Amino acid sequence: MYLAEAAAQPTTIFSGFDPFIILFTIIIAIGVVRLAKAPNKNLFAIGFSAVSLIVFLVMDVVMVLGWMGKL
Repeated sequence: MYLAEAAAQPTTIFSGFDPFIILFTIIIAIGVVRLAKAPNKNLFAIGFSAVSLIVFLVMDVVMVLGWMGKL
């Protein structure tokens, strides 16, 4: 009976880890801009950080859609 009661309780849509995801996304975006503006271009670093930024942006979109209840 305990498991049925636990499953019936609503889950929260906001996690304590959500602000860190947003913070990491901002930091990665700053890094991508700085790498793109650097006089000596490191293409591997630019590509790796761009892929990381895309992954974190997708995570942000999923997170916000979860907050809005559309996911």
